[in-house]
Amino acid sequence: MLTETLLRSTNRIRHPLVDGAPPAWASGWGQDTFGIFAEFSLKADQGEWVTQRMRWIPPGTFTMGSPDGEPGRSPDEGPQRQVTISKSLWIFDTPCTQSLWQAVTGQNPSRFVDPERPVEQVSWDDTQEFITKLNSAVPGLALRLPTEAEWEYACRAGTTEATYAGPIEILGANNAPILDAIAWYGGNSGVEFDRDDGSDSSKWPDKQHAHKMAGTRKVAQKLPNRWGFFDMLGNIWEWCQDWYDSEAYRSSASTDPTGPDQGLHRVLRGGSWGSNARFVRSAFRDHLDPGYRDDFIGFRCAQVQEI
Repeated sequence: MLTETLLRSTNRIRHPLVDGAPPAWASGWGQDTFGIFAEFSLKADQGEWVTQRMRWIPPGTFTMGSPDGEPGRSPDEGPQRQVTISKSLWIFDTPCTQSLWQAVTGQNPSRFVDPERPVEQVSWDDTQEFITKLNSAVPGLALRLPTEAEWEYACRAGTTEATYAGPIEILGANNAPILDAIAWYGGNSGVEFDRDDGSDSSKWPDKQHAHKMAGTRKVAQKLPNRWGFFDMLGNIWEWCQDWYDSEAYRSSASTDPTGPDQGLHRVLRGGSWGSNARFVRSAFRDHLDPGYRDDFIGFRCAQVQEI
């Protein structure tokens, strides 16, 4: 039932360009159950091509933040407010992979080396250098990190509960059954772990499933949300464009919010392979110094489309 719900698109809005030319940067595109997608490709040093798919989502208004009674809620997730995303977006359907990072930079900083896993150990500052190089390599791409509001809009995909699969029941620090089908988190990230260099997870409390070693997993192994985005929750924390503001939600309804003009920390969203269940919710907000790197931090990119 959960699989059927997630794989059935509830927002099949026809893209204005579906009968015309694809974006100039696209090496391929089409339409499927989730909606419109486009892809760009880069040739890596070894000669192989690396392709990244992006999903198109229409403008819209959604409720940002969490209600007072949501399990695991933090005070900075509210009060809830109405936010309008006024322009359509293209967003990576997965976190940036190591294969794409290496094709752009020629290097791989990740701890859990695997071309199909998300790149990690990248700071917010590192992502800016990567995006500059990628935009130069693919004319017209014009990528940036998503704003915090854009990220939550894409993550929720029209849903209003704690996760895009439904409401969350937290039975223990690392035990929220709803997450098992959609996210790699502290409760399941070590199940049949396929490497010998993971972190010792044997003493993590209240795990949904027993495991002794954990780390990142290959992207797109769990169910996507209704708009076709994988790993928006779990696997890897994702940098957002915004500076963090604990009082950001105190303002009234807004259009295309971008956070404060300056600050100490940049926003992170989504939770990771090592996160407790309460962090792996659509509304949870974290923040770190923009120069910070660790093996649970990555990102995905977005592009605003003027249509």
